[in-house]
Amino acid sequence: MSCETETVEVLREAGHKLTPQRLMILSALRHAEGHYTATEIYDQVRAEYPYVDISTVYRTLGVLKEMRLVSETNMGTGDTTYEWVREHRRHHHLICRDCDTVASLDHQYLEDLGAEILAESGFKPDIDHFAIFGLCATCQERSRTA
Repeated sequence: MSCETETVEVLREAGHKLTPQRLMILSALRHAEGHYTATEIYDQVRAEYPYVDISTVYRTLGVLKEMRLVSETNMGTGDTTYEWVREHRRHHHLICRDCDTVASLDHQYLEDLGAEILAESGFKPDIDHFAIFGLCATCQERSRTA
């Protein structure tokens, strides 16, 4: 079964309508490498289907986020970015506030934190995709020697 067919089935089972625009948005996200803003997704879909509206992109992203098929993250650029959630690629980001370097952080770190929060407070956090800001090792060393 193709990835698109699997996604279509998940959406149908959840009672969501499958329009050509929604399918193009799904395809753009599923095959994207990395993070895209809603505007970037809109531009990509609009190149093939000029009648799509930006509100359709935002509504579709909202549905996909609610279904936990996409993650939504502020990577510090001022725009929210979206990424298709692949279980084997689930990750977070460490972003240096000085040089803007981005490094991946394995999901296990925050998954453990989520389990601890649940055990201690009974609160089950949605820890899907985080950007953690700080200083990378290179910038820390540079500030120590300056």
